[in-house]
Formats: sequence, C-alpha cells, structure tokens
Amino acid sequence: MKATPLQRALAIIFGWGAALLLFFPIAWTVLTSFKSEAAATTPALFFTPTLESYREVFARANYLAFAWNSVVISFGATALALAFAIPAAYAMAFHPTRRTRGTLLWMLSTKMLPPVGVLVPIYLLFRNGGLLDTRIGLVIIYALMNLPIVVWMLFTFYKEVPNDILEAGRMDGARTGGEIWYLLLPLSLPGIFSTGLLSLILCWNEAFWSLNLTSVTAAPLTAFIASFSSPEGLFFAKLSAASTMAVAPILVFGWFSQRQLVQGLTFGAVK
Repeated sequence: MKATPLQRALAIIFGWGAALLLFFPIAWTVLTSFKSEAAATTPALFFTPTLESYREVFARANYLAFAWNSVVISFGATALALAFAIPAAYAMAFHPTRRTRGTLLWMLSTKMLPPVGVLVPIYLLFRNGGLLDTRIGLVIIYALMNLPIVVWMLFTFYKEVPNDILEAGRMDGARTGGEIWYLLLPLSLPGIFSTGLLSLILCWNEAFWSLNLTSVTAAPLTAFIASFSSPEGLFFAKLSAASTMAVAPILVFGWFSQRQLVQGLTFGAVK
C-alpha cells in the first residue's frame, strides 16, 4: 500500500528527530570542548570559544601515542577476529550439523555475560602470561570479545550466497581453502567489509578492558579520556576536548565508509 503524504511527512520528521536525538551528545561534547572550565559548568547558550582545553590536553598527555595504540589494537583485533570467524562461519553455513544452531546461540549468549564477571581470571591469566599493558593482550581480548558477533554476521551473509556456486567449484577440483578464497570471499566481500567495520568501531570504543588491563605502554584512547578525570571532580571542558579528539578519527572513518557499510548490511536483502 502506497504511503500517503502525511505518512511520508511523519516518517521524515520522526527520522530527523531520532537523528538529532542521537547526535545531541556528540554536539554537546564538541561545543563544551571549546569552552573554558568556568563556562562549561554554566548552562549559557552563548560563549566565547577558546582552545584552552585542547592546549592543556596536548600539554598533559601524548595524544598521538594513545591514538596509535587504538589504531594498532583495533585493526589487529578485527583482523584476528575475521581470521577465525571466516572459516568458522563457512563451516556452519555450508556444512551444518544438528548442533550448529545450538553452537551459534551459545556463542551469542556469551555476550550476555557482564565483563566484570570474568575480570579476575582474565587479569590473572594476563599477569601470569606477561600480557598486562601490552598491545597483543588487548588484541586478543578484543578479538575474543567481538568474535561471537562477527561469526553471527558472517554466517548470515554466507547464507545468502548460492550453494550451487560452491558446489560447482568443488566439481572443478577446488579444495576448501580455494573455495573460500576464490569463490566465497569475493561473493560476500560487502558483508565482510561491514562486519569488519562494525568490529573496528566496537574495538575503538571499548573501555572496560583497556582501563583494567593497561596502564601506560599500551593504553588506547579510552584510557586517554579517563586520564582527565580527577578525585577532586570532573573537568568537563578538558574531558570534552579529550573525548572529541578520541572519537574524531572513528567518526571520520565511518563517514567515508558509510556507503560500504550500508551496502554490506543490505547484502542479500533484495533478491
């Protein structure tokens, strides 16, 4: 049934309202970052912009070191998760057994466990293995943290790939590795890209493990933000400046990758 002009107008208004509601915290943070500490605690609509908070943030912490840690950890964890998830999702999608659905549900159920519930054993394992405050340690924990979601998404995308194409490859003598590399990956590349982008965003924004498993050497931007809190109180302008600097790279990356993300998330939606 065709939508009426009133229904279309309401849909547009609702969409813009939801978008503005989601964007408001980001806009508030950016605006507060250009205020002084005195102005940040005053609910005034007009203020005199200043770069004082940014200068103090750069003077206090090495932003580039934190940013580089975030880049290495996020991309490394995403690559590691995809390396395990691609063959796992392939096996579940094209060679299912009676336990496949139960395994998928069990994997997804692990995301319901609060991270603090396994903090002590993870911390002890990292301490005994020499992985505390190391990039490789965070790469491992971030990859394991996102692995269930990555497997689920790839499994969904793989189910949209016609099995006849893979069977034709087997008849031509393709082995499992060649079947995945030459047939499956090119056909599901949009889905893999969107899955990797989502994993990258989740890794970039992860704060719990970075605050508990790092201190200085491998601390990413989430720890960079937390370093501007104080027992005496919160410095809103400096925290806003640090937060803006932390989220800006992933926002810019996501903006330029939005077309690929939408293409991947709608992969197989239209037959």
